[in-house]
Amino acid sequence: MPNSKQRHPMADRFRGYLPVVVDVETAGFNAQTDALLEIAAVTLTMDEEGYLIVDQSIEAHVEPFEGANLEQSALDFTGIDPWSPDREAEPELMAMEKIFKPIRKAVKAHDCKRAILVGHNAHFDHSFVCNAADRCDIKRNPFHPFSTFDTATLAGLAYGHTVLAKACDLAGISFDNKQAHSALYDTEKTAELFCMIVNQWKEMGGWDMMLALREESELD
Repeated sequence: MPNSKQRHPMADRFRGYLPVVVDVETAGFNAQTDALLEIAAVTLTMDEEGYLIVDQSIEAHVEPFEGANLEQSALDFTGIDPWSPDREAEPELMAMEKIFKPIRKAVKAHDCKRAILVGHNAHFDHSFVCNAADRCDIKRNPFHPFSTFDTATLAGLAYGHTVLAKACDLAGISFDNKQAHSALYDTEKTAELFCMIVNQWKEMGGWDMMLALREESELD
């Protein structure tokens, strides 16, 4: 008997890739040498009308890997004390698997082939995620190895501003600067912003137009 299960609509929205919003807090700018200190991820799903909505939030505090560089200026900026017991930090391997496991499940649940990282200045987050996965010898990194969605670029297009706090303000999303530079808070706000931009494009008829053009090209 043939399988009648319908593919999840998310599988057709981004070419089989599930958008997962990520933010990292680090001890510097060099993804190869500087410590990853916090990582958070928000998976997205789609409602019955085809609008993107936030699904699940995951976060982990990370112990600096052995030999990691800690730039004092970066620690001063984030306010993170890497050695504070209150952080309840985990070894990097445990932290990355804590983040990756629910992402893999979400990819499968949405009938997608892989996750695609969404971030504000996404290259920065993507480079730290991939370097951590390589250091930990994780074979099943759920993210596309180089493609990302960058909300700084999208916000510049949609609202004329690339700073996260200002873009959120222009989009009508509340933003508390006192909570900024917490990986979880920034991830949740970036997720709201990404959903807002994608959903506004849909409301303006942009996605329906693209579907019509796709159907025309398939008929030619």
